[in-house]
Formats: sequence, structure tokens, C-alpha cells
Amino acid sequence: MPDTHVATPDPMLDPVADPADELALALAADRLFLSARTPQSWSDRPVPVETLHRLYRLVRQAPTAFNGSPARFVFLSSPEAKERLRPALSRGNHAKLKAGAIAIVAYDRRFFEHLPFLSPHYDPSPMFVDEPSLAETTAFRNGTLQAGYLILAARLLGLDAGPMSGFDAAAVDAEFFADGRLRTNLLVALGHADGTPPRPRAPRLDVSQAVAVL
Repeated sequence: MPDTHVATPDPMLDPVADPADELALALAADRLFLSARTPQSWSDRPVPVETLHRLYRLVRQAPTAFNGSPARFVFLSSPEAKERLRPALSRGNHAKLKAGAIAIVAYDRRFFEHLPFLSPHYDPSPMFVDEPSLAETTAFRNGTLQAGYLILAARLLGLDAGPMSGFDAAAVDAEFFADGRLRTNLLVALGHADGTPPRPRAPRLDVSQAVAVL
């Protein structure tokens, strides 16, 4: 879980005019990025259903193409639901089933059917109806974007989040999305870390190594 110390303005952040806004920015940056860590081990402390609903209500506000919102979230919180996932996980991810909840982040391959409602000022659904490859690419890209929002929203609500890619997506689809409309993108463990991180944060690339401004 993010540290509870009071954040001070970070020198990496550009200053803003209002000191109160600067402190709020520093607190948010600390909670979402600077102090947050991906747990290596998990507490079995449950995540209330109300928190999971609140989590989604935050995620849905963030932008996607045409407001299409193709991600679909299945939260596995009961022991029985998590055990259904176990056969699809790599052995190294089995211990993560201890987390309060496991989110299956899937995407709706026919998300465009909701566009007349979600994009009332301009209905782009016709461009996807006869272009399944475009629909698939758009759903996957924007569903992945929403998975990122999920991780940040979880941190904002005081949860830890651990994305997982060590799993058999086809096996997850067969178990949870047998009709083929939804496809699994990734998994995210949600809940609370068991203890402090066992090692320091790993290095990150320098701006000069990862950024170009043209």
C-alpha cells in the first residue's frame, strides 16, 4: 500500500502557481507513482464489493476512443471464483490468488454496439460493423488503456495493484467467456501487500534514454 507520509513537492514536477495546488499535485504524484509499489506478496484482506464498484466508477470517467469503453471487468473475490482461474495461471502467479480480488480485464469485441449511447453527438459505429479487424484493434488498444486506469484508480483508493501476464488467455476465455464476445487482455491482482517490499525499487530509464522532443 502507498506510504502514508506527507508528501513534499517533488523537484521532478513543474511548479504550479497556487501552493495549495502544488501540494495537491505532489500528494497525488506520490500516491499514484512515487511511493506506490507492485507487491511481491499479498495479504488475504478482502476488497469490499462497494470498493470494486467505486473503482469502476472512477475508471469509466477516463478517456477512450469515441468514449467506446471496450474494457469489461470480472472481479474474482471468492475463493471458489479464484480457483476457477488457477489452471490458467503460470505457477509463479499462483500465490497472487491470495490477493483480495483478481480482476480479469477483458475487452468487448462488439463494443461498437454501445456507441450510439456512449457517443450521442456522433455515432461512429458504422465504421466498425463491417471491419472486424479495426474493431478488434480498437477494442484491444482502448481496453489496455482502461487497464492502466484501473491500476491508478486502485492506488488512488488505497489499494495495491499487480498486473499479471503469466497466464493462458485462451484458457481464461474458455472458462469465463465461452460465448466468444469477450476476450481476456490481462489480469490485475487487487488488495493489500503483505509486508514491506523486499527490495528497493528497480531502476528506470533516464529521460535522455526514453524521450525525444521534436
